[in-house]
Amino acid sequence: MTSIHILNGPNLNLLGLREPEIYGVQTLADVDKACTDLGAELGLTTVFRQSNHEGELVDWVQQARGEAFGIIINPAAFTHTSVALLDALKAYDGKVLEVHISNIHQRESFRHHSFISGRADGILAGLGTQGYLLALRRMAELSTNSS
Repeated sequence: MTSIHILNGPNLNLLGLREPEIYGVQTLADVDKACTDLGAELGLTTVFRQSNHEGELVDWVQQARGEAFGIIINPAAFTHTSVALLDALKAYDGKVLEVHISNIHQRESFRHHSFISGRADGILAGLGTQGYLLALRRMAELSTNSS
């Protein structure tokens, strides 16, 4: 089975509670279960993680080297601030898909810039939590085409 690491940044542990008018009512546990279920259906093993700490996310990206075909990452606020996360992703040879639950381009101007997009092979924004599932489907397609 192909491994996909799904990494989530700060405050996503509050999904379903924090600003539901922007992020919806699904919890991160709901998203994890949906990804795990779909991943299994698609022949993918998913490793689903969340951290409020930049260094831990960097460590997980480094760990994915040699372990995972791809990374799906919702860097949350680190999208707009983390050169460290960008550098870790640049050192990763697999596929990277960037996911945002909200459309960051319709929000405050400081959210319009993403350091991560410079490395991402694809970006899904504004599709709610369904963006994760669409990203998983894309990873499955990419992994099949690379075999």
